[in-house]
Amino acid sequence: MSTSTARESRFEIGKHDMMVFILVMSLTGLQNAVTEILPEFALGPLELGVGEFVFIPIVLVLLFRTYWAALAVPVGEIVFGEILLGEFDGLGAMEGLLLIPVCYYFAAKLLQDPENTRQLAIVVFLAEALEEFFAMFIDIGKVYVGVEELEAVPGLPESIIVLEGVDFVTQMVITGIVFGVIPALYLYPKLHGKVEPLLGMEPFEGERGASMRSGFSITALVAVVVAFPLAFAAEAGSEVGGAINVIWEPEFLETYGQTFIAVPIVASAIVAVLVWYRATRSAGDR
Repeated sequence: MSTSTARESRFEIGKHDMMVFILVMSLTGLQNAVTEILPEFALGPLELGVGEFVFIPIVLVLLFRTYWAALAVPVGEIVFGEILLGEFDGLGAMEGLLLIPVCYYFAAKLLQDPENTRQLAIVVFLAEALEEFFAMFIDIGKVYVGVEELEAVPGLPESIIVLEGVDFVTQMVITGIVFGVIPALYLYPKLHGKVEPLLGMEPFEGERGASMRSGFSITALVAVVVAFPLAFAAEAGSEVGGAINVIWEPEFLETYGQTFIAVPIVASAIVAVLVWYRATRSAGDR
């Protein structure tokens, strides 16, 4: 059976990487589209709800451990959660496109013992926490540089920090733990070593008892640090507007109603099934 080796670059992209990219993209888009129809509850100025079933993209990134798998996460959200719904903002989409892959990839490399549930829990939580942490400061920064109006308590600019901080904590509890760590602790061991070979990838064996420190990458950390100001600049540019932005907003949901959400759900499911069918068929021929 033809497989990728551990010695190959994690940034090298080949046939198997493309299949992984499309599979992760479609499954991420599917979960993103499903969470769009879940209700949110208002608690004062806060909105409580399921941001996403984050365990799905994070587990997939941990299984394949390539930057391309991590990049497929925001691409899936953009294609199936924005473009197909007619809500695409080019610069606005750049925040997730820049932050999510580097945060997920940095965290994924820290998992050195796949059988260590403590490491797995920390890595899953860290991946989501990093992305949410930087997104929180981007939202705060937009208010303080004046590209977004303050929607908190009038006359009290500091309240935006409190509100964003509370929102960060609630999101980490709901999305990070309830729909992140807990299901990932069950799903990852079930899929590890079984899914990767079907897509021509070698499962990550790691080392029993290995420390997370051995997976720490300065390069991956620098990528996170560099991505943050770039993401802020893109998000600020989106708020300001201008000729450099690309916006496509036919607003299909407003035109055809909430039933239109079935389009990205069905489309992403079909893509995922086709990729999985081709992968399993190719595996059977080897």
